Amino acid sequence: MRLTLPVLLLAALMAMLMLRGYVHSEILADHRIRPEAGSDRVPEKILDGGPVIDTRNGRTTSLRVPDHHVVLTFDDGPDPTWTPKVLDVLKKHHAHAVFFVTGTMTSRYPRLVRRMVAEGHEVGVHTFSHPDLSYQSKKRVDWELSQTQLAVTGAAGIRTSLFRPPYSSSADAMDDLSWPVTEYIGSRGYITVVNDRDSEDWRKPGVDRIVRNATPVAGKGAIVLMHDSGGDRHQTVQALDRLLPLLQRQGYTFDNLTEALNAPSAHTPVAGPGLWAGRAWVLLVQVADGVTGVLVVGLAVIGASVLARFALMLWLSVVHTRRVRGRRFRRGRPVTEPVSVLVPAYNEAKCIENTVRSLTASEHPIEVVVIDDGSTDGTARIVENLDLPGVRVVRQENAGKPAALNRGLANARHDIVVMMDGDTVFEPTTVGELVQPFADPAVGAVAGNAKVGNRDSLIGAWQHIEYVMGFNLDRRMYDVLRCMPTIPGAVGAFRRTALEQVGGMSDDTLAEDTDITMALHREGWRVVYAERARAWTEAPESVSQLWSQRYRWSYGTMQAIWKHRGAMLDRGPSGRFGRVGLPLVSLFMVVAPLLAPLIDAFLLYGIVFGPTQRTIGAWLGVLAVQAGCAAYAFHLDRERMTHLVSLPLQQILYRQLMYVVLLQSWITALTGGRLRWQKLRRTGVVGAAPGTTGERRAA
Repeated sequence: MRLTLPVLLLAALMAMLMLRGYVHSEILADHRIRPEAGSDRVPEKILDGGPVIDTRNGRTTSLRVPDHHVVLTFDDGPDPTWTPKVLDVLKKHHAHAVFFVTGTMTSRYPRLVRRMVAEGHEVGVHTFSHPDLSYQSKKRVDWELSQTQLAVTGAAGIRTSLFRPPYSSSADAMDDLSWPVTEYIGSRGYITVVNDRDSEDWRKPGVDRIVRNATPVAGKGAIVLMHDSGGDRHQTVQALDRLLPLLQRQGYTFDNLTEALNAPSAHTPVAGPGLWAGRAWVLLVQVADGVTGVLVVGLAVIGASVLARFALMLWLSVVHTRRVRGRRFRRGRPVTEPVSVLVPAYNEAKCIENTVRSLTASEHPIEVVVIDDGSTDGTARIVENLDLPGVRVVRQENAGKPAALNRGLANARHDIVVMMDGDTVFEPTTVGELVQPFADPAVGAVAGNAKVGNRDSLIGAWQHIEYVMGFNLDRRMYDVLRCMPTIPGAVGAFRRTALEQVGGMSDDTLAEDTDITMALHREGWRVVYAERARAWTEAPESVSQLWSQRYRWSYGTMQAIWKHRGAMLDRGPSGRFGRVGLPLVSLFMVVAPLLAPLIDAFLLYGIVFGPTQRTIGAWLGVLAVQAGCAAYAFHLDRERMTHLVSLPLQQILYRQLMYVVLLQSWITALTGGRLRWQKLRRTGVVGAAPGTTGERRAA
């Protein structure tokens, strides 16, 4: 389920977008308009006849509206703004009309079509997506007709026999290209209705001009063309309110078409499967419009959140940098007392020697406690055979990382405890830089600067960008806000009294580093960031290993947020963390990444169906903002900018993997699943910190 549901959700999302684009004429729309052609093949009786053309069953006849009868027709609707106003004016003056509706608008606003029929008006087909039918194949014409009828059936429970082709005018304008279409439309059972009088309201010429254009000559009957959609129609509504009483005083009657012709109704009730198919179609369109409407709002929210996060990270990173790198910055007296370094290890045979040797090169006095958590590959024996001064091995049966750290804490001799992973190497200055913030007695823990050591592969380079830009810029921001959410397991330091106060490391979550950090905040301890305390860790080198790691991180973070949710109601430092830190972590690390795929979904949709240029421009704009943030982060960490060459590809490929991982974590949490701690396979590729003697010797 955790694998299938994300795929189904993605498929449903794309289906909703496609349906929405189809109904909004963004997909399969054809906006070509053919120029006028000759009329040699059009029968003279059609060119000289009336606006009602009947070519059913091989007939070629035309009809006119009787004198003193006016059939008002409205094209392109229904429109949620103007159609109700038109209907209100018609009802006010007790007049009927014919509405030639499009399938797209009917599908979106079925209640208006239902109201038209209920108030005695007739409805006609104006195609589904309003193409020039002279360009279309018979198959496309049939599709335009059937889809519109499906929408009309779903909206009002009827079928109609009236049809008006898009871009039509009067009968004498019929030409050799439109006449074959009219004949074919008749063979499908439709009566084609054009017009006698064109109000030209679409030009917005003014109310007086619309009234003059729509007024019949010398008491003759007429079919009048007007519009209730397609733009601002306030002139149409005002002209209609003036035209109706004016002509009624002259003895005119405003009927629908079949009333004026004294013919059977153009509407046929639909029942059974046809009715349910129409209702199902309308319901699907309503759902698609509603879902995509919510998605658009979500896209706006996530876009604003992403940009706000970038702006906040940049601003607070600048504040943090000026603060800690300023000439007047002092943490207090230098911390010179020895510290204990805890190295939990489970099957780290390929890495442990590099890790321990990097520690023995430390410029700060330390003791090293390697806690072998039931390794089966001889990890403990490797450390013991090194016979390095100040290095001890503590063995225990396999009980997990939190238990190993607690065992190490019990065996540590000093008041400041540094914790690191068994696949990480320190620089000689790392421990010294990491413990200096403890000069402030309010500081309970310090987060170091974890960096990717194996960055030569493409996956490694992407993680390198993520570590430098995402994690370390975030830590600068959270340091200024005093709500650091996570001390990285690769490099962090703790005051022993703070750890004992919160009960040591907990195995309640899969993110013990996030859990312990939040617990320290809730007890009132400060957690700070030491940017110069660099540690080089081995990042996963395969997609499956990366998936396992991030799956555990994401799920563990959710567990920690849920565990410490009570901080939002606390007072003092705990309440401050709960009302500042938890919402930020939830938004930026859980909610925003979950909604971020909307950006890519709409990007793909916009590229394929338009507006392509604006879509690509918006995506490049967001990428430029990200590149600016990444460049600033690399500048702060003194990293080479060449790694940023892979940033666009990271956004296209790597980010998608992170989306799916987070979505799977959400599903695991919501379905009550449990995720076990997963051990990553190490290669020992990180031999020593870059620039150290050990690295040059390994090379």
